[in-house]
Amino acid sequence: MLIQFSQHLDSFLHDVFVTNFTWWAAFGMAGQLLFAARFIVQWWASEKAGRSVVPLSFWFFSIGGAGIVLAYGIQKRDPVIILGQALSFFIYFRNLALIAKERRERGKVAIEGDK
Repeated sequence: MLIQFSQHLDSFLHDVFVTNFTWWAAFGMAGQLLFAARFIVQWWASEKAGRSVVPLSFWFFSIGGAGIVLAYGIQKRDPVIILGQALSFFIYFRNLALIAKERRERGKVAIEGDK
């Protein structure tokens, strides 16, 4: 039974990663790696700060990775990927807008504080 499972798993992995591997699959994987890298960036920034932080680069990695994965999903006509990635763009851009607003307000306070 274990040998059969191993053979089926080997056959499945060969089909997925060798037989069906295309340029689009490599493109989609690159997007997924970029998307996953955002967590490494966030972890590193938190370690440096000594507390949990979400750096600005996290949101740019999110947008870049999601954009590539979305393009892959559109090309593959995969509704799960399309909906998941397209809807997440609103969250990423909204967070960037909130960060920009906060920085503008901080700038105003600094300027008003100088008077």
